[in-house]
Amino acid sequence: MASERSLRYSECTDETYAPPINIPQRHLNNLCKASNFAIDIGGSLAKLAYFSKVHSRRRTISTEGSYSATIDEEYRRSRLHFVKFETKHIQSLAHYIKEVLKDNIEICNGRTIRVTGGGAYKYTDLFENLLGLKIVKEDEMECLIKGCNFLLNNIPDEAFSYNKNSDPSIEFMNGGCEYPYLLVNIGSGVSILKVESADKFQRVGGTAMGGGTFWGLGSLLTKARGFDELLALADKGDSTKVDLLVKDIYGGGYDLLGLPAELVASSFGKAARSRTQGPAVEQDLDADIAKSLLHMISNGIGQIAYLHANVNNCNRIIFGGFFIRGKKSTMHTISYAINYWSKGTMKAIFLRHEGYLGAVGAYMKGTELTTGEFGENFAFSDGLKVNEVVNNALQFLELDRLDMPLVPFPFIDLNTYKPDLFNLTLEKEYRDYWLDIFKDGLDRFCRVIRDGESNRECIDQRIDCFKKKFLECLTLLRHNPFAYGNLSVRTLLEVREQFLAEFNFYDPYLKFKQAENEEALLELPERLTYLKTLPWEQRQIHLVKGILGGNVFDWGSSAVSKINEERTINFERACGIVQERPWFVDDLDKWIKRLRKKPFKKILIFVDNSGADVILGILPFVEEMLSQTSHVVLAANSNPALNDVTSYELRFIVSRARSVSEEIDSAIRDSRLTIVENGVGSPCIDFTRVSQSLKDACKGCDLIVIEGMGRAVHTNYHATFSVESLKLCVIKNKWLCELFGCPMFGAICKYEQPQVDPESIPKN
Repeated sequence: MASERSLRYSECTDETYAPPINIPQRHLNNLCKASNFAIDIGGSLAKLAYFSKVHSRRRTISTEGSYSATIDEEYRRSRLHFVKFETKHIQSLAHYIKEVLKDNIEICNGRTIRVTGGGAYKYTDLFENLLGLKIVKEDEMECLIKGCNFLLNNIPDEAFSYNKNSDPSIEFMNGGCEYPYLLVNIGSGVSILKVESADKFQRVGGTAMGGGTFWGLGSLLTKARGFDELLALADKGDSTKVDLLVKDIYGGGYDLLGLPAELVASSFGKAARSRTQGPAVEQDLDADIAKSLLHMISNGIGQIAYLHANVNNCNRIIFGGFFIRGKKSTMHTISYAINYWSKGTMKAIFLRHEGYLGAVGAYMKGTELTTGEFGENFAFSDGLKVNEVVNNALQFLELDRLDMPLVPFPFIDLNTYKPDLFNLTLEKEYRDYWLDIFKDGLDRFCRVIRDGESNRECIDQRIDCFKKKFLECLTLLRHNPFAYGNLSVRTLLEVREQFLAEFNFYDPYLKFKQAENEEALLELPERLTYLKTLPWEQRQIHLVKGILGGNVFDWGSSAVSKINEERTINFERACGIVQERPWFVDDLDKWIKRLRKKPFKKILIFVDNSGADVILGILPFVEEMLSQTSHVVLAANSNPALNDVTSYELRFIVSRARSVSEEIDSAIRDSRLTIVENGVGSPCIDFTRVSQSLKDACKGCDLIVIEGMGRAVHTNYHATFSVESLKLCVIKNKWLCELFGCPMFGAICKYEQPQVDPESIPKN
């Protein structure tokens, strides 16, 4: 388990001195397993990148013996680590790395480290002589663009716009990397690059007035001792005390020319006057000067960027570089300039991880990284920091290599699709409610983990660490909901699963799922027999009611988890507590009417929970669809989450079910019943990121069935598809029921015709 200790490390030389740097060991303890180093060394910040295999543990079902046979196995997850720190600490960090690798120094000897940025030349001897690494210098601009493209294509909610007058002030922009775009890199100076494709770009302009100008003039004009201090000073300032506004000249706006009263007519225009007005000279104007200086430079950069975008026919302008650093005043001024000069036709775009572009790109120069292959590890990554000053600290970004590349689901329109029912960044009331739900339910959640976890090694310590870190994360998100992009119930669930994995809790609900599966499998023959005795229409009604009843068995619902723990509910009782018809959304009659027409050719079913849900609810429905000669594909989670059934568990369940169902047995033999993993490890699903095998299975599909509150309400409730769809679930959250205006355990049976362009349907 990762250590929670930190070291204070410093290395003094005759030439340099830097104060000690805090190095959290839990972030850097994988250095001893590192490979493929890269580093971006700027004048102020440096970013180290390295690849390692992270030790972890997982539980799987044995391929031999009964369903209940499980094995715990160790494995190594691939992870990309990025560490950002002030360049003045580079020697301290290099000596620390040497100390960590003293028993494994052969990891470095003879290996190459790809270096970009201005420090690629200055620090060559440090890395070659101290660590034995061979330096390969990479072009700075090419690395920036490679890094930018990679982050846009792999990290959801990477790009955002900023408007201080909106609530919320940050709006995330999805859609991946769209060409062409301008990349405006603001370092000491400014470079403006037109990016036309992944491999084609050119520098189209720039200016010498950049971050170095702000820092240099600020040092001359104020008492600020550093860049962050200067920015902090600007936050406190009032630029109107030194800037001359239009209203100061004309007494108001200049309407004929369209100049608003508050527009700056002359930066520092009032400062010249103040020198002749006696008492004003005695005032401490440092903060006002810093604010005016920031506005002057940001406005100038914004105007120049707009002009280049206009000349080069680019509507997307992405800003990055040391100068921005998540400062509200900087982002506001640049955004205002772009909006003003473009008359509202363009937006300034910023990146959550803009400081890592060069390091990501330098690393990519040494190895091939595939789009959709990595995902952000929230447990060990620093989120977006807005308006925070970070002194003498390291910051981290960690990307996990996914088990498989993720691709968009073929039946959605990427231009209009939004996965989440609620964006919790927009509504504070909703956000506070769900953060409280996760916080208040944490003790019960940890009790279940303790009872279900088979790996007992340091279990109490691991649970305490998980609880501590997850509570810290919830506190962060309460005050900074933008930290990891758009906040939703889906992202909260994903973040919790990542924290569980970091402390070696993998599928802690497996023991409970096994017990429920065995119990439900014993009941399956009787249920199948009973359904066959019903007339056709009554059977269709009972099949849908059975899916809804099975969906009650949800350990993620606080209303149900207590009942599950007490083992006081069975399938019959679960069906009885579901809302009586008419349901909250009741398209059952429409569904039955559709069934009377020609049968579906191929049905894709997204299953939800283990136990009664999948076995007594879904499998009888599958048998019925197979009897109509349909091909059925069952899509289940690739990785565990709560009591959701995984694809490898589902294969064992279906193999047991075939012994009591001739339809299922025949369909398996004829390859008309198949199981695919969906690429997800969450009760929710974002259809912009699913497995390639799921996408392939969609060929010829004319119906999708989505079951469960996570997949059909928290996500995809309003989603439309280019094929027919049926959404089935029971609402088991009291707050959500009150919001919807339905009773507890209200039912949703939502049948919809295709709503998206049919041309997007994949052909055989």
